[in-house]
Amino acid sequence: MIMARSNADCGAWVADRLEVGPDDSVLEVGFGPGVVIQRLSNLVPAGRVAGIDPSQEMVGQARARNAAAIEDGRVELRLGSVERMPFDADSFDAALAINSMQVWSDAVAGLREVRRVMKPSGRIALGFTRYSGQPKEGVAERLAAAGFTRVQLVETNEWFCALATKPDAG
Repeated sequence: MIMARSNADCGAWVADRLEVGPDDSVLEVGFGPGVVIQRLSNLVPAGRVAGIDPSQEMVGQARARNAAAIEDGRVELRLGSVERMPFDADSFDAALAINSMQVWSDAVAGLREVRRVMKPSGRIALGFTRYSGQPKEGVAERLAAAGFTRVQLVETNEWFCALATKPDAG
């Protein structure tokens, strides 16, 4: 319960760093029980929120929590892996992951796949709580290795976030 609350608070802080617009399309990787998905669907009332998570249990909890938005067609939640996402290229204005990247089998491959489904100039935010086990060192380098630019780290006493941009095509 405490961990879920901390993830939700970190997720809200990270979502705010993305500065999404009301009609943006946003992806969350590793959405867990769907608390941040719910916040995102409120931030983009005329947009679309999608998510992917490898846990059937988390997909079920998130679908229950976001049932109305799913029924309205504003939220789409899928079971799957970050390394092979079932979304078209250039689909999302923004993407985020909270306490998730450190458990991906290959972080750079996962980030490349996130970059594939993001629109040019789209922003990504990777947020981590202090108990995540993810050190700040190396996160910016992984984003750069996956082809993201304008990488910056933002932190508080409780969490940190790496922000980056998908370069324009060309």
